[in-house]
Amino acid sequence: MQDEGASAWEELGSAAQRARLSEVVSEVLVEAARRGASAAEAAVAAGAGFSVSVRLGAVETVERDRNRGLGVTVYFGHRKGSASTSDLSADAVRETVAAACAIARHTAEDPCHGLADPSRLAREVPDLDLYHPWPVTVEDAIALALEAEGSARGLDPRVSNSEGASVSAHVGDRVYANSHGFLGAWSSSRHGLSCAVIARNGEGMQRGSWHSVARDPLALEAPAAVGRRAGERALARLGARRLQTRTAPVVFSAEVATSLFGHFVGAVRGGNLYRNASFLVGQLGQPVFPDWLGIREEPHLPRALGSAPFDQEGVATCPRDLVAAGVLQGYVLDSYSACRLGMATTGNAGGVHNLLVAPGPEDQAGLLRRMGSGLLVTELMGMGVNLVTGDYSRGAAGFWVEGGEVAFPVHEITVAGQLRAMFRGVAAVGADVDARTGVRTGSVLFDALTIGGT
Repeated sequence: MQDEGASAWEELGSAAQRARLSEVVSEVLVEAARRGASAAEAAVAAGAGFSVSVRLGAVETVERDRNRGLGVTVYFGHRKGSASTSDLSADAVRETVAAACAIARHTAEDPCHGLADPSRLAREVPDLDLYHPWPVTVEDAIALALEAEGSARGLDPRVSNSEGASVSAHVGDRVYANSHGFLGAWSSSRHGLSCAVIARNGEGMQRGSWHSVARDPLALEAPAAVGRRAGERALARLGARRLQTRTAPVVFSAEVATSLFGHFVGAVRGGNLYRNASFLVGQLGQPVFPDWLGIREEPHLPRALGSAPFDQEGVATCPRDLVAAGVLQGYVLDSYSACRLGMATTGNAGGVHNLLVAPGPEDQAGLLRRMGSGLLVTELMGMGVNLVTGDYSRGAAGFWVEGGEVAFPVHEITVAGQLRAMFRGVAAVGADVDARTGVRTGSVLFDALTIGGT
């Protein structure tokens, strides 16, 4: 099994592998043209990796995965058909193209169906340093997971149970081509380490977890640090209380504040806008955040999790301000949604690429002191978010703060508001930026939200 894994690392990420995948998408374009398609595009991806998990000092799972897939889209004028396969043999490729063509001939015309504007396609593929294979053996990965869990369990006798620790490593290649003559490829990697444990005292049990994720394994947090953080979070939540319903200042910790800006992205995504299914329809050029707040997309950050040289349509990604001085500067559009809105694609087929919320000078502790008394939210549950109306209500847990200091943990509460008012009412963004997702933000302070309790 180790030999098979080693060969996967050697094959993926190589020029030879990308060349083989490039041949596959080129075959698609030739076959689509032979069958009369006026345009075509194809994306092929191949990946390999493994993960291990341990619990209570014993190995629970060892999993290897190798995957590959081809997606084909053809156009007959403005009629579109798509098909996919995991078989990259010549016969399977031809059959997949034939299936896509058959579908296209039976679909209705849509004037917005088609390839991206050729003038917007990437003219070069910058090296974003996204490929860092981790030739760790299964045995070494198990040892790292055991170290993380052992660090958490050894922290305090009250850490009495564990949901386990895991280590994962993955590498992959992606190639995209279309009949405008574009062909681009890149390789990437993603590795992770996580731990979750349960602390118990006479009043009950509480769960705590932590994880680290990075393109480069050298950028992962140390296993002992991950485990210690998980154990500390579980212990800190012991003795959690409920609150009475009230309106109070609230700080969202950085790791949960990312979801707030994810809702913002959803509200300015083209599909929701042309369907009139967003509370931010028609807000381009209008203030949606305080005049000191900026949000910037930076697709070319080296080694960042959200970086990409081009989007899923081959359109070049580029840095841009999504929000400047609180004002909405642009939407999140692919070619189709842009056409429906009478606009140009923003290079966001597949999503945003590294959304950076400009941090302020204060860390989380500084925001708590500024807040004085209120709620620090460290966990959100449920999906009570309506992007059509902007209504927001989610289950939450965290800590009550008095005099700028954590007083006691709280649970079984909800935090509610209206996203339009919440965005405009952001009082501060912290300097404690969490870089573990494609949305990078520090903790966020609100002057007043509704806290539902007893």
